[in-house]
Amino acid sequence: MRTRGLPTVLLILTTLTTLAGLAGCAQSVDPIERLGKKAAARVRPHGPAGQDAYRRWGLTAPLAPAPRHPARSLAGSPGAAFPPVVDHVPTADRVVFLTYDDGAERDPRFVDMVRELRLPVSMFLTDSVVGPGYAHFARLRSVGANIQNHTLDHPALRGLPYAGQRAEICGQQDKLRSRFGLRPRLFRPPYGAYDTTTRRAAADCGIAAIVLWRAAMGPTDLTYTYGPHRLHPGDIIAVAPDESTGPGLRQRTTSLLRRVQEQGLTVARLEDYV
Repeated sequence: MRTRGLPTVLLILTTLTTLAGLAGCAQSVDPIERLGKKAAARVRPHGPAGQDAYRRWGLTAPLAPAPRHPARSLAGSPGAAFPPVVDHVPTADRVVFLTYDDGAERDPRFVDMVRELRLPVSMFLTDSVVGPGYAHFARLRSVGANIQNHTLDHPALRGLPYAGQRAEICGQQDKLRSRFGLRPRLFRPPYGAYDTTTRRAAADCGIAAIVLWRAAMGPTDLTYTYGPHRLHPGDIIAVAPDESTGPGLRQRTTSLLRRVQEQGLTVARLEDYV
């Protein structure tokens, strides 16, 4: 009888030991704890930035923090028929705004750059350019980038009939909503070309502002559409895509950030001001 009961006793002891182990695991279910401190640091994108992050990205000093509350917001008037067209935000804050178009260049290290520098950037996406690459922009969005509208197929809108312009703008609104669960507030017309019909179509698609730029960062330097050839507070800057020539997006962004710092400015979220 004792011999037959021995396996039963062992089975009970084994079961109790297993349950005790499971209870011990239940006390620490946080995956961050299981990963360890070094791994945890890599998966907490919104924690304090590493003190040396700016050096890793070619800067000589950290970016100054943007003001918590904008000195002035450029929201459209509640009763306005059309959204405003902006290339510069009138503000006393010493900030500029970084914007990127199309979505052709999808460098995974640019995601790291945005995350580590806590860099507020606005990505104006064109569906036919992004193609199968929306996952890259989902990662960018997860580390703080904002996603905005740059049409479905990148046509020059000026002169096109209302139906065609509306299809381009509203179509990309719908595409971005299906991809990211959002309908962008901001729209940039390809090539900066627009007319009254563009503004009407944008309004009908739920756009709050049409965003152009006063400065553009090319392969080697900044160019300006008008005014003084230096950055001023409130400037909207378009960082040109690589187009397979010259430095890539990270290098252009680093060069631009150096210029921003040299002129006593920092980078803020465009969406906080418009």
